[in-house]
Amino acid sequence: MARDGSVVPADPQAMALVKKKTQSSRSWILFDASGQGSLLDVDKYAIMHRVQIHARDLRILDPLLSYPSTILGREKAIVLNLEHIKAIITAEEVLLRDPTDDNVVPVVEELQRRLPQVGSGHQQEADGKEYNVGQLDMEGAEEDESPFEFRALEVALEAICSFLAARTTELEMAAYPALDELTSKISSRNLDRVRKLKSAMTRLTARVQKVRDELEQLLDDDDDMADLYLSRKLASASPVSGSRGGGGAWFAASPTIGSKISRASRASLATVHLDENDVEELEMLLEAYFMQIDGTLNKLTTLREYIDDTEDYINIQLDNHRNQLIQLELFLSSGTVCLSFFSLVTAIFGMNIPYTWNENHGYMFKWVVIISGTISAVTFLLIIAYARKKGLVGS
Repeated sequence: MARDGSVVPADPQAMALVKKKTQSSRSWILFDASGQGSLLDVDKYAIMHRVQIHARDLRILDPLLSYPSTILGREKAIVLNLEHIKAIITAEEVLLRDPTDDNVVPVVEELQRRLPQVGSGHQQEADGKEYNVGQLDMEGAEEDESPFEFRALEVALEAICSFLAARTTELEMAAYPALDELTSKISSRNLDRVRKLKSAMTRLTARVQKVRDELEQLLDDDDDMADLYLSRKLASASPVSGSRGGGGAWFAASPTIGSKISRASRASLATVHLDENDVEELEMLLEAYFMQIDGTLNKLTTLREYIDDTEDYINIQLDNHRNQLIQLELFLSSGTVCLSFFSLVTAIFGMNIPYTWNENHGYMFKWVVIISGTISAVTFLLIIAYARKKGLVGS
């Protein structure tokens, strides 16, 4: 395979026919600033050379390796690993891995829809003519003037937040009825069902927590957020240094490096005014999705608390049943002790030993039975009264 690689137009039908077993040659799709996507037939070395990242950064996007959710800002690229969304974002293009994955297809469609700026056709008709910032603000007040990398990042964040929120909603719809059924009837089937749901909830909570922690870490560090302003860094570089990259254009009809820098400069001027310490735009973007993912985590926390409350309720029920069994055992043990006294009297009089004092005293039989039974019953009542007084049995 050539190091420079080749490009194949992204036909939707062709994308549907791409198989996962050909990951080495058809595992990437490239989107330019106009939202046009193309399947790439390149190896990892061509990717590294194109976006100028290290192998350790590209290894984070390897689906065969289990890396946590990460957003890394590099000199000329943003390395994005959010669950199934694995992408490399530059100031001018987006490289997305595994575009045929069922969970990634919606992201591909959203990138094609949202990457092009409103009014980009007017910029093409201008044939390279510059618009000043005031004219942009007046003519397109509602135009999305966010830098290209932020539009791509927003699509990825929105997709992962929506994906995790949907999984949380599905889990809630399955968990709450199962927990209510368990409280009404404790059985092995219901217990096993809740156990599986709790395991799924634990795994989902860990995934949501990792995405939330990554966003929180970015929000706490202004330097990390500043590293994500690729258009600003591209605009601050000279056209000469920009054309020195040696990466070459992969498209014959693509704009020149100078026009790309010019577009990036306009976007950067319109949003951040070339203030390197200004990260307000990115901070607002991250805060919005941080609140969304935090809300999803709160839902999972509420579900966990509901599961814990259900477990406590079931344990109380089981303890109550155990207490009832202990009380029954106490009654039976007390009755056995009382009957053993009656059996002792019966055994004494039933011994086959000749003695004289039992002769001509047949009328005493009924009195022995009555007195022995009365003593046994009184003893049983005294035991139960003592147990109630000490609180060993319920009233």
